[in-house]
Amino acid sequence: MKKQILSLAVVALLAFGVQSCDKKETKPADEELTLGNKVDSLTTDIQEAKDSAVSKAEGAAAKAKAASEGAVQDVKDATKKAAADVKDATKKGAEKVENAAKAAKDGTVKTAKEVNEALKK
Repeated sequence: MKKQILSLAVVALLAFGVQSCDKKETKPADEELTLGNKVDSLTTDIQEAKDSAVSKAEGAAAKAKAASEGAVQDVKDATKKAAADVKDATKKGAEKVENAAKAAKDGTVKTAKEVNEALKK
């Protein structure tokens, strides 16, 4: 009987010891963080936000650069087209002036011949 009582007492003590060892106090995350850890955490968050902002700014700058390069190319293309149009229009105008000059010359020669013939009569 003494052995049974001693065995039960030992088992009870062991069970109590195991229960007390298993219990760990759970602290909220805020309490676990020391002031230094909080500062480190905030510093990391700020750095991540800064890096994100820098990445977004670089992306926006790249898009703006591409858009302005596209606009420059569009202006170049429009300028080339306008120059070609002016060249064509000038060429056509010159041909018309040349044809008008030929017609005037032919008309003048014809008129001169008619005047000469009329004078001879």
